[in-house]
Amino acid sequence: MATFSRRRALGAGGVILGAAALGTSIAGSASADGGGSTQAAFGAGKPLPEERKSLDQLYAEAKREGGELVVYAGGDTPDQQDATKQAFRSQFPDINLKIIVDYSKYHDVRVDNQLATNSLVPDVVQLQTLQDFPRWKDQGVLLPYKPAGFSALYPRFRDPDGAWVGIAVYAFSYMYDAGLGDGGPATPRDLADPRWRGAIASSYPNDDDAVLYLYKLYAETYGWDWVRRLAAQDIVFGRGTPTPIVAVASKQKPVGIGGAGSLTGPIAPGVKWVAADGHPFMAWAQRAAILARAKHPAAARLYLNWQLSAPVQQASFDGWSVRTDVKPAGGLEPIWKYPNAHLDGFPRFMADRAEVERWKQTFTLYFGEVEGAPTPGVLGLHPGA
Repeated sequence: MATFSRRRALGAGGVILGAAALGTSIAGSASADGGGSTQAAFGAGKPLPEERKSLDQLYAEAKREGGELVVYAGGDTPDQQDATKQAFRSQFPDINLKIIVDYSKYHDVRVDNQLATNSLVPDVVQLQTLQDFPRWKDQGVLLPYKPAGFSALYPRFRDPDGAWVGIAVYAFSYMYDAGLGDGGPATPRDLADPRWRGAIASSYPNDDDAVLYLYKLYAETYGWDWVRRLAAQDIVFGRGTPTPIVAVASKQKPVGIGGAGSLTGPIAPGVKWVAADGHPFMAWAQRAAILARAKHPAAARLYLNWQLSAPVQQASFDGWSVRTDVKPAGGLEPIWKYPNAHLDGFPRFMADRAEVERWKQTFTLYFGEVEGAPTPGVLGLHPGA
């Protein structure tokens, strides 16, 4: 098994991808008791009203609060949310927004530990670990809140009680060098064709649960003999989902598996991302929530309202919006109109941690152990403090 060069990936990725790969889509006080009053609010029976204040009004409240905001964001590289931060701060210059990027599987347990040790840092969490949000709701550690536009969200992209909202649609599939024209793999099935031996880069399916789910869909659709043949393709694996995109964009490999993309145009020069009709890809809404012990709840409310605002949703990097009243770009249908995106399957998969573990270890048998340092670095217990 070959592994992808982290240095080469990050060196190219900072220029080619920046924040583009993931995350560039453009009520009450915090509970001091660990969420008891918050849990009561979820179960009180009285519907929580949707936010009616304007962004300017919310901005004024955030400034009076002190103008600070910390977001823990799931992602792959430290600069991946720089475009989001720049866009937010250009509109709200008096808010000192810190966005700390790390793999979601580290951020979620980091938040758990901070809550357990009374040392919480973030005000907002936006993560791929979808299973954490119902758990956190049940534990009473989330602040119930319905931003403006909540009622326009696709119903499965929101908690009915306002515990969390989906703020951006992400989708993973395979990609290839656009210079191949019609000569690239037309469907995922073609990835196991011997002509692509030695030509494929992929993010590890046993390192990232969304990539794992994509590989699971491939295995279920094409069978285990197909997986065996794919494993014989001498794939170059890397940690971090931008690595296959970088490999293709930098001409290291003509084909990549397990990265974000768009059907409206390349997210990196010369890279064609593919979601073939009748063949699987995967998509989900990245969930975000305000923590009940947040030090800056006013700024957190501003941030969620901004993320769900129509202009930000219209500028999403992949063309898809979480809102039903925002028309997708480039002639796309809403993401929930694509049955091969398996939109409902990913949350169910993430909720069954035993199943996740079985698939992860099975693919380890085929493709080998994860190697290499985490692409965001090792951030420790309290980044952003």
